[in-house]
Amino acid sequence: MSKPKKVAILTAGGLAPCLSSAVGGLIERYNEIDPSIEIICYRSGYKGLLLGDSYPVTPEIRAKAGLMHKFGGSPIGNSRVKLTNVKDCIKRGLVKEGQDPQKVAADQLIKDGVDILHTIGGDDTNTAAADLAAFLQKNNYGLTVIGLPKTVDNDVFPIKQSLGAWTAAEQGARYFRNAVAENNSNPRMLIVHEVMGRNCGWLTAATASEYRKLLDREEWLPGLGLTRESYEIHAVFVPEMEIDLAAEAERLRKVMDTVDNVNIFISEGAGVEAIVAEMQAKGQEVPRDAFGHIKLDAVNPGKWFGEQFAQMLGAEKTLVQKSGYYARASASNIEDIRLIKSCTDLAVECALRREPGVIGHDEDNGNILRAIEFPRIKGGKPFDIDTPWFVELLKAIGQKKGGKVAVSH
Repeated sequence: MSKPKKVAILTAGGLAPCLSSAVGGLIERYNEIDPSIEIICYRSGYKGLLLGDSYPVTPEIRAKAGLMHKFGGSPIGNSRVKLTNVKDCIKRGLVKEGQDPQKVAADQLIKDGVDILHTIGGDDTNTAAADLAAFLQKNNYGLTVIGLPKTVDNDVFPIKQSLGAWTAAEQGARYFRNAVAENNSNPRMLIVHEVMGRNCGWLTAATASEYRKLLDREEWLPGLGLTRESYEIHAVFVPEMEIDLAAEAERLRKVMDTVDNVNIFISEGAGVEAIVAEMQAKGQEVPRDAFGHIKLDAVNPGKWFGEQFAQMLGAEKTLVQKSGYYARASASNIEDIRLIKSCTDLAVECALRREPGVIGHDEDNGNILRAIEFPRIKGGKPFDIDTPWFVELLKAIGQKKGGKVAVSH
């Protein structure tokens, strides 16, 4: 098959600390391999593709593509669009009544002369890419789709490490390092740190681990109340763990009585089933997005857990802090840039040989970095709470690991 003449790049879904760097990495690699290959970017993800809203990667952009490694967010814009959700696409004015969004997208790619489409996103983005790739193949469009895995949740099967997740954990830890100083702003202070993670607790656990590494490097002054105990994490709750509120409240009440504050890390998806059931019992509507996901900002798990524990711990003040937007919009750290570079390099190599798939370390194939077949990509990979470093973390803070998945109270 002949080499590609024109490639397109889009980013989609929520932000992660890898999007800007991944776009820059792809452009850099095409410059190194073959500067004659034309590159365009679709503005705001699949929305731009459906509307034919794209712009060229100019010689100036190509010459300075490395600058994108220093920025967070996505320089080409994101959106949450599901091509198979026809009703939503029509409602948003992205396609007309009677049109198939996948065909509209495919036809736009042909109209733009695109040979290769690079999608950078999480499981929803790559599931959409998989659907589009299947449509293109079935209808003989002769286009190749190559995905890059972006999600701070690190929850994509069978990918070992998603781009941006390491940075999100590091930045969430830095965020809480400031927020935790509120522990001495009021007696009997309860601080709840809500971390992103709809179904997977990896980011919460990794953020807690990174935060404790920051504490390990501190010097303390107990005579003035600057103690490791008051800055410590006292509980970590993730969706994969059973949460016995009564038992945890009894344990944490002793911490509050001794230290005068309690700090809790919680995944935004922890306890959602119980919260939703409570909302529905009250006749409240549970809002959902275009992909059918519960809108967690409306459910507000951090606030819910804060209210439950505040009463049981006798807290005088409760502070709920969410590091998600701070962490996910960060520029990539060194670890992630190294991972991104290896993935973007391989993505371009796959483009040159027209090999579709999602680039990542394949957990089902010896963790080899390769183009993983689209049908094998799916979200919802749970965090293994038996992971040794997490077991050690819980042991260090005096929390029992508990069972799997259920929420009891």
